[in-house]
Amino acid sequence: MQARQTLADIRFLLNDVLRAPAQWQALAPFADTDADLAAQVLGEAAKFVDTAVAPLQRTGDEVGCRFDAGQVHAPPGFREAYQAFWQGGWPALACAPEDGGQGLPAVLEAVLFEWLAGANHGWTMAPGLLHGAYECIKHHASDTLKAQYLEKVATGEWLATMCLTEAHAGSDLGLVRTRAVPQPDGSVRVNGSKIFISGGEHDLTDNIVHLVLARLPDAPAGPKGLSLVLVPKILQDGTRNAVVCERIEEKMGLHGSPTCVMRFDDATGWLVGEPNKGLAAMFVMMNAARLHVGLQGIGLLEAAWQKASAYAAERRQMRAPGAKHTSLIQDHPAIRRTLHTQRAWIDGGRVLAYHTALQLDVAKHSADAAERTAAQRWCALVTPVLKAALTDQGFHGASACLQVLGGHGYVREWGIEQIVRDARVAMIYEGTNEIQAIDLLVRKVLPDGGQGLAALLEALPGAAPSAAARARRDALVQITQALAAAAPADPELPYWVADDYLRALALVLLEWAWGQIAHAAGESADARWSAPAQALSQWVLPEFDLHAAVLRQRIAQAPSFEQKQPSALDG
Repeated sequence: MQARQTLADIRFLLNDVLRAPAQWQALAPFADTDADLAAQVLGEAAKFVDTAVAPLQRTGDEVGCRFDAGQVHAPPGFREAYQAFWQGGWPALACAPEDGGQGLPAVLEAVLFEWLAGANHGWTMAPGLLHGAYECIKHHASDTLKAQYLEKVATGEWLATMCLTEAHAGSDLGLVRTRAVPQPDGSVRVNGSKIFISGGEHDLTDNIVHLVLARLPDAPAGPKGLSLVLVPKILQDGTRNAVVCERIEEKMGLHGSPTCVMRFDDATGWLVGEPNKGLAAMFVMMNAARLHVGLQGIGLLEAAWQKASAYAAERRQMRAPGAKHTSLIQDHPAIRRTLHTQRAWIDGGRVLAYHTALQLDVAKHSADAAERTAAQRWCALVTPVLKAALTDQGFHGASACLQVLGGHGYVREWGIEQIVRDARVAMIYEGTNEIQAIDLLVRKVLPDGGQGLAALLEALPGAAPSAAARARRDALVQITQALAAAAPADPELPYWVADDYLRALALVLLEWAWGQIAHAAGESADARWSAPAQALSQWVLPEFDLHAAVLRQRIAQAPSFEQKQPSALDG
């Protein structure tokens, strides 16, 4: 992917659609960050991505990481690119100046990591958890730990991991067995094994900061008995800690990123946050990671689209309807449908992700309590939608773009098959997409009867919705109310339909995003925006009716559901 190809589009979405500079300048920390400064930062970021990171994409896939007696060696060029990355200040864009950061709005970091993922997903896995680790340490670690580790993580001089998963536990963190035994000096000794640890061992940086979920000796069973422990690869005195990489996994994709099996043998660590409250500290890191994973879906889909679009503009095959001569395949309706549909997801997804990044800053820094509350509600409800819907589209949309190249798409030299392989994992890690759907519906929407979701949809900013958009929003609110009424008598109901519910909400939000794009574009007939807008209407939004029908049908089958809200069940 070439980041510089997207600069004009992204500036339009930030400046004209979202009016992002005015939003962040209303917050005290960013009052001096104007649109010109942001444009300069993004221009330099695009240049770095295109020249230092993108050229390593194929090498990372074909050479991969090398495991040698507990040590992991990154593919050629990866260390040099990473050293230039952190020394150039890129990991620290959105970190506070007092912690070694640049104090810029989170949305600029979001754009950077979208580009990085599209240019070289394997390489980007290395710094992908940095900002989440920074937030976790900043908000939960002791002053002593912050003095030793916060700036190193903020600047990216040291990379970080998130060590949750164990072979027997998977996503059920309540089954974690790793132990942390307190020591007289205030440290703990950690024993246990973790799997699927991205970047658990490598030679990109001189130290690695592991954030490990473990149990204290007197901890209660289940997730409420988990504590978070900071375990460095290299201790303060320069000695190697008792942290061992046993092997790296052979994977479908992401060959440039080592996925490690890690063993802790009486490793020295220190508690982060309060005992038995490790999940609360860890979720700060995970929520930051989930937005970035959604951005990975956008970046990977953009990368696939660029390859498909370039191929379609050069390849001639048969005659398009009405043509007199052999046509470029971009003139065939089937190809146009594919390319325009993926653009609808890319550009609408960007609006949603960038708006979410803006809301993260509002939730932190706004002087208005009501604004902070609304921003927190947006981030809580929309983050799982972005993670699931955009990674799903990143994979399936990239596969559709591969189809544009026909047999050439299936051949390695064209590069698009790697994107499809790399994209698949984003639907799994940081909480599978099924878990995201359950989190959204069961934990965040239904507990208040859907009132928070209704308030979010009612308060969507910008231009007034069309009649069709209003009807879809109303239908989703009515379905939510019906689900809330039926679920007490049918506890399995929300779990059966959570995926359909998340997808329906994603479509409603995508329609809102395109409403804002259309408002900003005005009466322009520019096909750059009109063609994907038309594809959204013709090929994407009709999917809402399918998911609404599934939801209504399943609600009607609930054992004790009384049809007190017939409008929720109407076709």
